[in-house]
Amino acid sequence: MKNDAKYRDSERGSAGVKFIIAVVVIFLVAHAGYNYVPVAYEAESMKTEMQSAVLQGMALPGKLSPADNVKARILKAAQQNGTPADALIDVKQAGNSITAHVAYTKRVNILPFGIYKYDYHFDHTATPTGFLLKE
Repeated sequence: MKNDAKYRDSERGSAGVKFIIAVVVIFLVAHAGYNYVPVAYEAESMKTEMQSAVLQGMALPGKLSPADNVKARILKAAQQNGTPADALIDVKQAGNSITAHVAYTKRVNILPFGIYKYDYHFDHTATPTGFLLKE
């Protein structure tokens, strides 16, 4: 029985190779998540800020310009959320409704050393909903 084990050279050493492959795969997934998750989080935060800016702009009392107020809030939110400087920010007022549109593309390094870069496209239009639009 002990003689059979010494002649099986092709079955030896595979555990180390599998371990290295597993560590490399875990590293690549962790690297991709480390770079992608903050960009996706900033985009979702930007969507939330846009929605709240549009709603608060609709509820402004007095003679303040709601479109200018919404645009100022969205520009401030864009600066806080890492939005690129070349982002398209468009605020329109149609009747008693305000819509805000923001679009940009951000490059995300998925694989290390710039092997693969993903273009994260953000394109969101915020419109007010709820009791503010009821007439």
